[in-house]
Amino acid sequence: MYIDSHCHLDKLNYTDLHLDVADVIAKAKQVGVEQMLSVGVTLEAFPNMLNMIEAFDNVYASCGVHPLDCESEFDYAQFKAFAANPKVVAIGETGFDFFYQPETAVRQTELFEQHVELAVEVNKPLIIHTRNARAETLDLLRNGHAEKCGGVIHCFTEDLAFAEAAMELGFYISLSGIITFNQAKELQQVVKRLPLERLLIETDSPFLAPVPHRGKENQPAYVVDVAKKLAKLQQCDLETVQQTTTLNFQELFINRH
Repeated sequence: MYIDSHCHLDKLNYTDLHLDVADVIAKAKQVGVEQMLSVGVTLEAFPNMLNMIEAFDNVYASCGVHPLDCESEFDYAQFKAFAANPKVVAIGETGFDFFYQPETAVRQTELFEQHVELAVEVNKPLIIHTRNARAETLDLLRNGHAEKCGGVIHCFTEDLAFAEAAMELGFYISLSGIITFNQAKELQQVVKRLPLERLLIETDSPFLAPVPHRGKENQPAYVVDVAKKLAKLQQCDLETVQQTTTLNFQELFINRH
């Protein structure tokens, strides 16, 4: 089976493309995608997202505030309460985005630190977004002792040195549809050198639909196309990618020690 390690099920198009979450899950299951992690980006939207997936044992949740949503309402006590829900297997999406919003760096830092603090306290892995902030991201993770809870660098687009530093902290690297893009040559060269036993696959749906679906809204079923490209880059068979990334997901998010 495949697992979509990062999607936003509450952001898909339920007007024209899908009937409901059950429909999305059914489409994914038809191509072998058996589980998925629906990722939170604001506290305000979290209860609705949780309500949408509550009935599905094969869908997990994360709770956090995306760096591009850092000016949304945030109450640490509420955050901690949401994170305690048994459906929640990860903290985030959190991190830095200095590409789109460098002007909110101070607030991004405050929130990122609080996410790391909570993740370490409750021993749930972090989901990290990083853009134009390689050194800052690694420094904050080290200073916050994020190696105690581990996590994943989601939608990875960084260089090999960053990946190696993150893996030294116990983090996994998650690959999205970007690795299928024709212009992503540098990233593809990095992916060839990453150890499969530290990799996850994701859609980040509804964003970043992989080839051959570019221009369409992304969905969990399309994670299979990411897996196919990863198999080519790693020069291994698709079954190996399928089995290894599934095991990696379960080790990181489900089988916590």
